[in-house]
Amino acid sequence: MQEELEKVLNEEENITIEEIDENTSDENNGSAKDKKKEQKKKKKENKELDKQNEEIEKLKKEKEELVEKVKYTQAELINYRQRKDEETENLLKYCNKDLIADIIPIVDNFERAISLDDNNLDDELSKFLSGFKMMYSSLTEVLKKYGVTVINRRGEIFNSNEEEALMTDSVEDRKDNEVLEVLLKGYKLKDRVIRPATVKVNKIEDKKEEEK
Repeated sequence: MQEELEKVLNEEENITIEEIDENTSDENNGSAKDKKKEQKKKKKENKELDKQNEEIEKLKKEKEELVEKVKYTQAELINYRQRKDEETENLLKYCNKDLIADIIPIVDNFERAISLDDNNLDDELSKFLSGFKMMYSSLTEVLKKYGVTVINRRGEIFNSNEEEALMTDSVEDRKDNEVLEVLLKGYKLKDRVIRPATVKVNKIEDKKEEEK
């Protein structure tokens, strides 16, 4: 009887141990599955995070490119405005250029007429030319008012930007390339040459070459 009881107890104990082992095994299997699921989940999340980071970097790059384009466009607009302002300023500054260019020959004619005067106030020609002198004076004052200046650089070194050499001479006691005489006055409107002066220039070097 006792042996049968012990046998039953042993069998029950074995069953309990087997059940515990089975439960432990199930728990271990469940834990492993959970870990795999967790790993898959993390892997998926990491992929999504990497993708989001790539998108963010792409957006940042596009933003930087757009900012650069905006800056470039703004700089171009500023340069365009500056060019237009400069063009407008020059247009206003030299707007009378053509008119003055047409008036200058008239001034030349006045000067030629006045140069005929022998300064004899009793002379009929002098009386006649006195009116020309008044008109010439008024005309030159108007030109000055609008920024017109005479190019008359006698005694200075020849400047091809403001003068044209029509004649040359060789004077020993004068500098080489010195303007000896102004044959026809030149004129500038502010800082722009309207008509260069026609001059006679000293050329000592040319004479030395001829003597050789």
